[in-house]
Amino acid sequence: MAEVKINTAQSTDQVLEQIADYAVNGTIKSDEAMETARYVLMDTLGCGLLALRYPECTKHLGPIVPGTVVPNGVVVPGTQFELDPVHAAFNIGCIIRWLDYNDTWLAAEWGHPSDNLGGILAVADYLSRKQVAEGKAPMTMDEVLEYTVKAHEIQGVLALENSLNRNGLDHVLFVKVATTAVVTAMLGGTKEDVANAVSQAWVDNSSLRTYRHAPNTGSRKSWAAGDATSRGVRLALMTMKGEMGYKTALSADGWGFQDVLFGGKELTIARPFDSYVMENILFKISYPAEFHAQTAAEAAIQLHDQVAGRLDEIEKVEITTHESAIRIIDKKGPLHNPADRDHCLQYITAIGLIYGALDADHYEDETARNPEIDKLRDVMVTIENEQYSKDYLDPDKRSIANAVQVFFTDGTKTDKVDVEYPIGHRRRRDEGIPLLLTKFYENLKTRFPARQVSDIYELCDNHNDLAATPVNEFMNLFKI
Repeated sequence: MAEVKINTAQSTDQVLEQIADYAVNGTIKSDEAMETARYVLMDTLGCGLLALRYPECTKHLGPIVPGTVVPNGVVVPGTQFELDPVHAAFNIGCIIRWLDYNDTWLAAEWGHPSDNLGGILAVADYLSRKQVAEGKAPMTMDEVLEYTVKAHEIQGVLALENSLNRNGLDHVLFVKVATTAVVTAMLGGTKEDVANAVSQAWVDNSSLRTYRHAPNTGSRKSWAAGDATSRGVRLALMTMKGEMGYKTALSADGWGFQDVLFGGKELTIARPFDSYVMENILFKISYPAEFHAQTAAEAAIQLHDQVAGRLDEIEKVEITTHESAIRIIDKKGPLHNPADRDHCLQYITAIGLIYGALDADHYEDETARNPEIDKLRDVMVTIENEQYSKDYLDPDKRSIANAVQVFFTDGTKTDKVDVEYPIGHRRRRDEGIPLLLTKFYENLKTRFPARQVSDIYELCDNHNDLAATPVNEFMNLFKI
């Protein structure tokens, strides 16, 4: 006889409760986190502006129905579009992520917490314009920075011990959860509202990682986070109209996320929500490449002068790396498009050795046709260093180490160049921030005339002035 299920009242899953309490009641006390959030904002918007150079990105932008006009619409930076907050979040999220150049978080799960700025900026601009139209005070940018810290923390802490990738799921689920939480709070939601909205994000599930791995690596990986942050805004707006939530979306026996999609394992919150993630965020300062290859690119570029005139004499290139890099970007065989190339450890290393540089154009077909690239890839060997793999997961280190060494046919070899921490790591902040500011300034110049570049840069470079700026006025600076 079949067991009869008794429909009894359930308490809300603890993970939902903790996320909701932090989103609504959490306070950010760390000056370092708020300062770092300002750098995140600058860097993220700069990456989005740079992406506007690429038609494969811009084809996704604008209203869903061409010609749609939205009163008091959200500005999509670097464009003339003013959209509803849901689709604006997609547009902003799409340009942010397109070039794989915004910040990164590496743990059991990987991801890019600044993807959440798609939803945060869209809703902040929407609310500010709505409030001004109603004769009320708009939001200010200090609130945007605070919600950015919170979104980073929610996504990053979830990633510490909960590996979606080992279950075939994409990390953008954590973007959807984080955006949903902070946006619901921004809209005035209570702790119960946030828990309800976040439960919807978990019930939604996640896209598969199909589009991030051979043989299917493709451009969806560049707009998937925009899709996730946009969906977070949609779920928040639905919840604020009174849509119900699901208390045991994670733990329901047989039907919850944990049983259906997480192998029966319990989702964990590895540390209390505070500001740890923002303080330790990784910036992609020098190279638009999948983060597990950042230090390989740096090592290869250091070797460029020693190998550039001897490419035909190279017998072997040895890349010593960590387990996560081997699992996701160690590739042999043909690479079919830019998205495939920027997720290939060997391609990135080859570009560094051959050109002594790495930028987004190196992934395009014109460069990829250079036969020297595949010649080098064919003689590359990847080796895991177990200590690298341990240090990658060590919460006090969070290293992303790679080493590159080149061997020649005459028996000579280069030094083994080992780079443990990329320039965007917290341990290299003093070295990295001046370069990040230069990167932001140069990215502004790709889209705006000199006076507009100067106005934006000077505002963003002054923390107090930026914090006090109304969000709608800030976003207006990015119109063309």
